[in-house]
Amino acid sequence: MSEIRVERLSKRFNETAALDAVSLRFTAGSFTALLGPSGCGKTTMLRLIAGFEAPSEGRVLFGEELMADPRRQVPPEARGVGVVFQSYALWPHMDVAANVAYPLKARHVERSAIAGRVGAVLDIVGLDGFESRRIEELSGGQRQRVALARCLVADARIILFDEPLANLDMHLRASMVDAFRDIHRRTGATIVYVTHDQAEALALADRVAVMSQGKVLQAAPPQEVYRAPANATIAGFVGRGSIVAGMVMDPAEKTATVDIAGHRLIARSAGASAGPAKILLRPEALRISPEGMPATVLDSIYRGPVHEVRLALSAPGQELLIDSADALAIGQQVHVAVADAWIIPDT
Repeated sequence: MSEIRVERLSKRFNETAALDAVSLRFTAGSFTALLGPSGCGKTTMLRLIAGFEAPSEGRVLFGEELMADPRRQVPPEARGVGVVFQSYALWPHMDVAANVAYPLKARHVERSAIAGRVGAVLDIVGLDGFESRRIEELSGGQRQRVALARCLVADARIILFDEPLANLDMHLRASMVDAFRDIHRRTGATIVYVTHDQAEALALADRVAVMSQGKVLQAAPPQEVYRAPANATIAGFVGRGSIVAGMVMDPAEKTATVDIAGHRLIARSAGASAGPAKILLRPEALRISPEGMPATVLDSIYRGPVHEVRLALSAPGQELLIDSADALAIGQQVHVAVADAWIIPDT
């Protein structure tokens, strides 16, 4: 089975809880990104799924088959899991074909079948014709593709990625994001992808699990994590935006009227109550307009397609971030129209 379940999974190192009673289901064929800053527990979760660590509490299951609990542990090589590391973990003395074929040789697959399977997976990862290349002759992105091919050749139905693009430059990262998306579509493997890069997580995954201090704060489709973060920690970590203080004046089931610095507007809500609240405003939902919230330009940075402008609202300490097609002068008085706002749940 390629479904993964972790149930109340905990891992302690001495007195430190790296993972704290996490329960999460990774459905067969899904692509889940574990997103969070260093030390949040995401790599520990990956290592527990792979079998490189044993849980302190809880359990790991593949389908209905128990892989690990505090008393029993199926070894990594018996789990049928492929792991792609940040460091590639390739054999430098072997050529591409030998690196990819290694799992098949370890399983004593017949030599006559190995070449065909190696060629097929190299074609999938875009390295057809690279069989005889030495590892030292490959770019970082090509080496990462070899590591991925090695997982695929072993028919791994579960593939775990541990910060696989961290060592690549910006252009290679973009091309590898496209490659991972394509390979997921073609193989249907269940993928768990560890990253601290929110752009990667949002672009690749069909679900993002945001982690902090050993816990999962929210696990949802990337659009939901971005547009409706479950708390202020997620709102501040995922994407650009401004969290401002407001007052919920007229709550309804899914929307509410809010007052921000004396200006009223409609915001999306998960059932907010009347009273003080934190409001998330994304730059793409704001624009300079003849009418709207009055603000003063504090700073403007040219970012290529837009100017990133920081504004001060009339209420002390309240600031907004907005993208403007035109340069704005520091001290300029403007008005801001709001197309979308989210009332952050008070958790």
